[in-house]
Amino acid sequence: MDTDHKEGIGRRSFLLSGAAAIGASAVSYGRIVGANDRISLGQIGIGNRGRELASVAAGLRHPHNVETTAVCDLWKVNRERAVAAAANEYGRAPRSFPYFEDLLELNDLDAVIISTPDFQHAPMLRLAAEAGKNAYCEKPMGNVLEEAKAARDAVRQRNLVVQIGTQHRSEPYQIAARNVVARETLGDVSKVEMVWNFHGPRWRGRPEVHKIREEDTDWKRWLMGKPYRPFDPRAYFEFRLYHEFSSGIPDQWMSHGIDLVHYLLDARLPLSAVAMGGVFVWNDGRENPDTFQALLEYPAGFMVSYSTSFGNDSDSFTRIMGTKATLVNVGGEGSQRWKVIEERGTHEANPFVHRSQKLVTLGAASRPMSWSQRLLSGAVEKTYGPLPFSSDANPAHMRNWFECLRNGNQPNATVEHGFAHSVAVIMAARSQREGKKLYWDANSEEIVGQLPT
Repeated sequence: MDTDHKEGIGRRSFLLSGAAAIGASAVSYGRIVGANDRISLGQIGIGNRGRELASVAAGLRHPHNVETTAVCDLWKVNRERAVAAAANEYGRAPRSFPYFEDLLELNDLDAVIISTPDFQHAPMLRLAAEAGKNAYCEKPMGNVLEEAKAARDAVRQRNLVVQIGTQHRSEPYQIAARNVVARETLGDVSKVEMVWNFHGPRWRGRPEVHKIREEDTDWKRWLMGKPYRPFDPRAYFEFRLYHEFSSGIPDQWMSHGIDLVHYLLDARLPLSAVAMGGVFVWNDGRENPDTFQALLEYPAGFMVSYSTSFGNDSDSFTRIMGTKATLVNVGGEGSQRWKVIEERGTHEANPFVHRSQKLVTLGAASRPMSWSQRLLSGAVEKTYGPLPFSSDANPAHMRNWFECLRNGNQPNATVEHGFAHSVAVIMAARSQREGKKLYWDANSEEIVGQLPT
């Protein structure tokens, strides 16, 4: 490793001011892949989620003519594992890089997958866009407002196909639920309630903490401009627990939840947010809350309540409450179990009021399947059901991105959608940390402490 790499300076340093090292003029912005051409993929970040996305992409390699031809990760163990996995899937080993700038310089890459820690998403997406690369970027798109803006603007300025990893926008049951709202079945929606719970020390206890050696990675590069601290394997792998790198629950879970609200109700940026939370259960050195609740108000005239507890696994649910009916999801994030419950009278007037319910189904596509078929195929396609579980391995979102790489259309979760969920979670996280209500100033695109005039 040369001195510039080791010290994190020079050409390989993290470039907050631009992509000068990448040679963007040498690439063709927004190249649409021909119908018969192979899609050449590079992947940046190949940890747990990265390996899952790599597997999803590999599962689509034949129908979509895709190959992962380059991989990148600072930790050599991840790189070596990714090379071996790709060689097994595609019949030949991809190129391997510790530094993402080297990967972005490759002229033959059609697109990159960014699946690094939360705080690296927006800066890497910006640099990928400035290098002319189409991208699939994991959520949250950004957790620092200025970085999220810069990434969005870089994508806007180029004819790029960028899919943000809020995959529920591509899943059949979420699309069916949105169609219920579009038919005005619910009437005027005034409130959305989301409760997603888990009982356990979430994100703590990664086995890699005890396996990594500092000499096998580049800690200063991993920090990517954050204030220096001594090498910390817990922060490296359990970054979701440390507020310098992630907000935890808002970044990881609320990003999915609020994006689903935006999708179902065709909403974008909130007017205001207020949140509370703390470490009430797992006093294990984490800095981010294990219990969190946020309230957000939207310009269309409804509010969203989002809540997560890691100290109790009581039933998770989503309720979209309208004047005519309530659209209810049982099971939390990604669950396929949606139902519509009509409004008929009040319990105050009649304690025994009966409200009819109707499951949201996929119509003719919902063919009968045995439980063994459902359990084996649900994680792969998650189309038939309703099933009692969800999976992040559903290929629909990746498939949508591959299709858009060929036809030039914008995918289901655009950079604008990513920016909107980023603003919402940044506002909620800041409100919890600062102990005050915050507002979105749409004119200046800033988060402010009082209602904009």
